[in-house]
Amino acid sequence: MADSGAEKKRVVVIGGGVAGSLIARSLQDEANVTLVDMKEFFEMPWAALRSMCDPSFAKRAVFSHSEYLPRGKVVTSAATDITETEVVTAKGDRVAYDFAVIATGHSETGAFTKDEKFTQYQADHETIKSAKSILVIGGGQTGVELAAEIAVDYPDKKVTIVHRGSMLLEFIGETASNKVVHWLKQRKVDIILGQSVDVNNAKDGVYKTSGGQTIDAECHFICTGKPIGSGWLKETALKDCLDIHGRLMVDSNLKVKGRNNVFGIGDITDIPELKLGYLAQRHAGIATKNIRLLMKNANDNNLNVYKPALPLSLIALGKREAVAQFYCISCIGRLPGMIKSGDLYVGRTRKQLGLLSE
Repeated sequence: MADSGAEKKRVVVIGGGVAGSLIARSLQDEANVTLVDMKEFFEMPWAALRSMCDPSFAKRAVFSHSEYLPRGKVVTSAATDITETEVVTAKGDRVAYDFAVIATGHSETGAFTKDEKFTQYQADHETIKSAKSILVIGGGQTGVELAAEIAVDYPDKKVTIVHRGSMLLEFIGETASNKVVHWLKQRKVDIILGQSVDVNNAKDGVYKTSGGQTIDAECHFICTGKPIGSGWLKETALKDCLDIHGRLMVDSNLKVKGRNNVFGIGDITDIPELKLGYLAQRHAGIATKNIRLLMKNANDNNLNVYKPALPLSLIALGKREAVAQFYCISCIGRLPGMIKSGDLYVGRTRKQLGLLSE
């Protein structure tokens, strides 16, 4: 803990996602923490797809930043600039910092309040519930998990996945991907690989793929990747800290390259590993420890080192099953489902943020 007799250091966390929320919550008792986020709430991204099929699930997975950050300050606005001493927001706030943490992950659009988010989930639910046929565009984790949720909850609906890649879930390996394909086809999900869909050209519920195939669907959901949330940094003092892909370059202590008091955590970083929620939480833990050390001694060279994680993936397939890739071994079914699929880590995440699990 910081010396209670000294003035607390100012820590500004930019981004209230998985990594940003955890580090803000962890430091609020020993620093003057300000969280800058364009939305007023925290959302567990791994629970979003279940919430689309069952909006009641969102009641535990979406909550205001102020609920887990009672001793911190929340500035609801997008960050637009960071200087050597302060963060500037779209609303004109200028928030001074001793330490800054950049955790803006991927670019987000849509809801800014909890009520707007719940309304969005309810609308998606009504769309899914009323449609007889559904098109899912994108066969990464988001697309596969959404298709699986729909196939399990609504087995009579016709679900089609269109994916531009040569296989679903490229990041987990061919064997695990083939197991998922078999699981989906058993539940009558159609899978079209190596093609894309331009939804703007759809007419009367008929979609045409880049390969010339036609798909009848009453609605569609786009589940392709979101842009990295680093666009706002391109005209700032940190513009030279972005790599050619737009990721924020960090060292082994998670400090932004060339900076002693600015950290980068979560999906925005250039760390060579899969971009997964539990790894973002791990980043937050290491950065928290290092900021604590630097608050006590700005010249401390014995900082904690983050080691990139080896491949380890768990993809939910409805409420009871999942596919897991542990290094070179994959398995599918109820056993991996017991680890993730029931609660989707909602209770554990709430506990990490100091909230009741229910």
